[in-house]
Amino acid sequence: MRQLVSWGAAGAMVFGGVVPYIPQYRDIRRTQNADGFSSYVCLVLLVANILRILFWFGRRFESPLLWQSIIMIITMLLMLKLCTEVRVSNELNVKRRSFAAADSKDEEIKAPPKRSYLDFDLNYFWHWSKFTDYVQCVLTFTGVTGYITYLWLDSSLFVETLGFLAVFTEAMLGVPQLYRNYQNRSTEGMSIKMVLMWTSGDTFKTVYFILNQAPFQFSICGLLQLLLVWNPGAVTKPLGSCCDTAVMKLPQVM
Repeated sequence: MRQLVSWGAAGAMVFGGVVPYIPQYRDIRRTQNADGFSSYVCLVLLVANILRILFWFGRRFESPLLWQSIIMIITMLLMLKLCTEVRVSNELNVKRRSFAAADSKDEEIKAPPKRSYLDFDLNYFWHWSKFTDYVQCVLTFTGVTGYITYLWLDSSLFVETLGFLAVFTEAMLGVPQLYRNYQNRSTEGMSIKMVLMWTSGDTFKTVYFILNQAPFQFSICGLLQLLLVWNPGAVTKPLGSCCDTAVMKLPQVM
């Protein structure tokens, strides 16, 4: 019985991290609108999990945590692929609507300007027009950090710092989404189910880290994420009138 519980907990750790993104993925696909979801969430998780995998080579931890990182990287790439396709499609539709409204035979429908990873334009970093550009960026980051890790793998200070950077980056997961909500002055397009699953998942994995005596960096990560999720905050959300507004607040800890 105890072994079954252990297997269940390990399975929840491996796949539980990606579950919150399923409703968000379905919402984006259904509405064909990714404006409410910050693609920088994908960037944060890709960086964090790549660093965590490299940390594993210097300090071995439980296999479920390693597989969790691999599954999360695949999931974030799928999210990026969908968001990129939807954003580019919407930009082209805007051009078509503008052309139709102009009602001019001399005008042409021009595709939105293509933004490439190889352009090295910081103004459009992580806002590229092709999914392959994101893949190239991820592979470049993995290659550079992997080579540096290979050179410094014998240094315990480097390995521990690498582990701290991995979990600290992951702990900042909610910041890009918070900033996106602040920019939009709205939570529209963000899946509430995703936020609730973030909270329950962070609670579960923090307890898992502590009970299984994972490297201390993991426990710090879990606690920081819980503090960010439980931190009371509000975003003004328009309801259709300039005077009618609602305020959505995250659960407040008493």
